[in-house]
Amino acid sequence: MKRDGHIVKKTDPGSIAEEMEIAPGDKILQINGEDIEDIFDYQYLIQDEYIEVLVKKPDGDEWLLEIDKDEQEDLGIEFENGLMDEYRSCRNKCIFCFIDQMPEGMRDTLYFKDDDSRLSFLQGNYVTLTNMSEHDVDRIIKYHLEPINISFQTMNKELRCMMLNNRFAGKALEKVDAFYEAGITMNGQIVLCKGINDGKELDFSIRELTKYHPYLESVSVVPVGLSKFREGLYPLEPFLKEDAKEVLKIIHKWQDHMYEKFGTHFIHASDEWYLLAEEPLPPEENYDGYLQLENGVGMLTLLKEEFKRALQKEIEKNGGEPDESRRERMTLVTGKLAYPTIKEMSQQLMKWFPGLKLKVEAITNVFFGEQITVSGLLTGQDIISQLKGKELGDRILLPQNVLRSGENYFLDDVTIPQMEETLQVRADIVKSSGQDFVDAVLYGNRRQRQARRNHNE
Repeated sequence: MKRDGHIVKKTDPGSIAEEMEIAPGDKILQINGEDIEDIFDYQYLIQDEYIEVLVKKPDGDEWLLEIDKDEQEDLGIEFENGLMDEYRSCRNKCIFCFIDQMPEGMRDTLYFKDDDSRLSFLQGNYVTLTNMSEHDVDRIIKYHLEPINISFQTMNKELRCMMLNNRFAGKALEKVDAFYEAGITMNGQIVLCKGINDGKELDFSIRELTKYHPYLESVSVVPVGLSKFREGLYPLEPFLKEDAKEVLKIIHKWQDHMYEKFGTHFIHASDEWYLLAEEPLPPEENYDGYLQLENGVGMLTLLKEEFKRALQKEIEKNGGEPDESRRERMTLVTGKLAYPTIKEMSQQLMKWFPGLKLKVEAITNVFFGEQITVSGLLTGQDIISQLKGKELGDRILLPQNVLRSGENYFLDDVTIPQMEETLQVRADIVKSSGQDFVDAVLYGNRRQRQARRNHNE
């Protein structure tokens, strides 16, 4: 099936692949006489202590390499396509899909709807199960790939068909039974839409999902994201303060039930619900080890706890006394959601470092609409337009999630150098932890410049 092979991008220095003279441009055709469908077949087939690898060289020669190695030792090969197969796009027409709410004229990659179960395992993506064949289910069980992250939305099969605009979406939930019976670890997500899958439907869905515990380790409930580009789409309304309180009431009821019965909270509300309801964030111990951080569950609590520990280390270094030696002015840029937390942390820093002048700017998301409050969806043009003409100090600090993963530009393709040139101020990027926040504020002049030089080189 895969006689065309998988192209080698590079081999690790000192690896088995380098020793066997496997080189960039070579194609891996088979392992142990078997074709390789994707990365999971490859990882499974190379586990043995003795393997035979069929390699095709660029000149057409085929080498059959006999390799003795330690069990589960990697060959040290990186392929041109990390998945070793085509990525599978989503076939659903979900009423809440954020990609359908994107404006025209952006990069093609931003419009790709991913629903690939393999990326669930590799990258933590959430999948609907509708794009998963029985062959895929069998391979997940065979290779025991876990955790699998599932977008449930609702356990009402008819309602799920409606929400996903897919007549097979209800039946797809039966695959969860197969994973449960095979002992495959899962995590779940519910994107909540007002008046559709909230209220009694949410209560019903949580009740049904608890039956999959302990293999279903956690489920997050997140509010639907609504941009201003919804013309012609399903009419959805934003949640209000009282709605958020009702959602939290249902979630807390089930948390109490699950904790009393199993010692785990199981169902979790994303941070937005607490901020919208104007209720305090739960303590760290309520998040069961932060299983749902990628869905914004406990992110602010973890940030505050990490910041507290990092600041305490700095205080102890200074003998418990304020440090007056640092004198710098800077602006901390964030979205509206995290603004209260960043403001609180900046005040604590200024208390112990009186020479610092920290100003926090909450950027309104004009590009996607004011209902989008997370920093990860801020654009360069919004940041520039709202900071232009203001006194920004010596530098501005931006959270790393405003940039495309591994890149130096925003969602709207504005680059960091373009922003710096327009605002006439240096921009430092802050990683996600509280320790990184403290380091960026106190040591950014030195560490960030070196990081930038290394990146440019």
